Amino acid sequence: MEILSSEQLQFFDSQGYLVIESFASTDEIEFMMKRMQQLVDEFDPSSTASIFSTKNQQQSTDDYFFDSVERISFFFEEKAFGDDGKLKQPKQLSLNKVGHALHEIEPAFKKFSSSDKISSLMYSLGYKRPVVMQSMYIFKQPGIGGEVVPHQDNSFLYTEPQTCTGLWLALEDANTLNGCLWAIPGSHKNGLVRRFLRDEDGVKFDRPSPSYDQKEFVPIEVKAGSLVVIHGDLIHQSFENQSPKSRHAYSLHVVDTVGCKWAPENWIRRKVEPEPLFVS
Repeated sequence: MEILSSEQLQFFDSQGYLVIESFASTDEIEFMMKRMQQLVDEFDPSSTASIFSTKNQQQSTDDYFFDSVERISFFFEEKAFGDDGKLKQPKQLSLNKVGHALHEIEPAFKKFSSSDKISSLMYSLGYKRPVVMQSMYIFKQPGIGGEVVPHQDNSFLYTEPQTCTGLWLALEDANTLNGCLWAIPGSHKNGLVRRFLRDEDGVKFDRPSPSYDQKEFVPIEVKAGSLVVIHGDLIHQSFENQSPKSRHAYSLHVVDTVGCKWAPENWIRRKVEPEPLFVS
């Protein structure tokens, strides 16, 4: 069952992240990418103009965002629309991401998300009754794939004590040109900087972001099929995609449900309790 070696666990503990190469097979990747292509082809963009941007949080107050917790919802890039409010290019090249319940609703994504290898990984990280709280298919489109500012996953998926781990699967090669992840190694040891809270007015951070020295970030360049395991307090970011090629990724966020409490002021408010990956 245990899949992480002591060296891997040691690296994760000291650095706050870990790359596991060839975690997903080419078949698994193709299965998820093909299905997403179908979902996007079937999607009618006029049905929603919700733009998701981690830069500008006000749109996130949109009910569409809150309802996406138990649905498959489509979020556009900020730069996707012209002044006339119409898409500047085909919808396939205009989406920022699809979320946040692919792992529950779509068989291709559910199969990977609840696979034995994901469970073994969470088991070896010490989880007792882990649940996937959200899943996202991130496109990072050529040219308009926007930046994701420095953040910590625990800000958004807070439990007391904190238990969030991010699992970021590269569906395509990710490098510095097309917007790979960057992280400050060891930054998870400095604790959580701020929280993202929901109240009757919408969502907001409880304090401004600190400024970071960009020289401290290292790029996490990976081949398709690699999984990046991200500690909930690791400071990480990604830049705009300046290449002509997309950088698709599938990401999951997992929290424990034993010995910790899900914060009621988190943005995610589910009507139905999520199924655990396992109970140990």
